[in-house]
Amino acid sequence: MDGVVLTTARLRLRQFTGHDAAFLVALLNDPDFLRHIGDRGVRSETDALGYLAAGPLASYAQHGFGLWCCERLDTGQPIGMCGVLRRETLPHPDVGYAMLPEARGHGYAREAVLGVLSFARDILCLTHVVAIVSPANERSLHLLDTLGYERAEMVVMSPGAHPVWLLRPRTSQS
Repeated sequence: MDGVVLTTARLRLRQFTGHDAAFLVALLNDPDFLRHIGDRGVRSETDALGYLAAGPLASYAQHGFGLWCCERLDTGQPIGMCGVLRRETLPHPDVGYAMLPEARGHGYAREAVLGVLSFARDILCLTHVVAIVSPANERSLHLLDTLGYERAEMVVMSPGAHPVWLLRPRTSQS
């Protein structure tokens, strides 16, 4: 399949295309996405196409990476997004992800994040990948903790935005 970035035991992560517009409307308007990540103003497939052009597609062109569509290998059904972002407000690239409600609690986010972190290290040669998480998003904080991340500091990503946790990989203690 064209645009495939990586596969894991149960997932295929691929570049987003315009065919994903309806899926993105659903994902970006999920109440948990709105609460923990933020309102991207995507209410229609036309809005989703604009989001894709300004976000993931622009990131692929500029950085060679971005957020990718997560599909189940067995069904081909899109269930979320995961990838590496490069934000001007952070000192390092960060891993980001979101799953539809029906995909939560099955280990898909963990599997996707582990695949993306391996890809970032082995293929993109990124030596340091951070994460940002809403303080109220206990599930994501717990997941990243189990993957070796620690809360470093609270940061404000844009003027007027609520502070979020900046998480860094824990350093190994000898």
